[in-house]
Amino acid sequence: MKVRVTEETCPYRLVLEHVTSRWGVLILLALEKRTHRFSELRREIGRVSEKMLAQTLQTLERDGFVRRDARPVIPPHVDYSLTPLGREAATQVRSLAEWTERRLPAVQTAREEYDSAKG
Repeated sequence: MKVRVTEETCPYRLVLEHVTSRWGVLILLALEKRTHRFSELRREIGRVSEKMLAQTLQTLERDGFVRRDARPVIPPHVDYSLTPLGREAATQVRSLAEWTERRLPAVQTAREEYDSAKG
């Protein structure tokens, strides 16, 4: 019998998936710099659909990492920023991103060696 992993059976795993997802990482890093409106955030991140950005923001908001501040004006003005918990997560994600950037040459070398051995 296969056990389905759910929020109830493994809550930390889902939070980890949200924070370390492709768009989750990029959102946290962008919002660590400053507050953004939706369209600014989309431009900053690049190559993310409106739907995926909205879903990821909503997930990060639900998890307590992102604050959504909607002002009742016309047209609507919505700002996204990090909560204290989100700022803490962004610091951790930034460390991983910086390590990845520093170690990219080693990763590229390993890929080339792997491809040569397999090719």
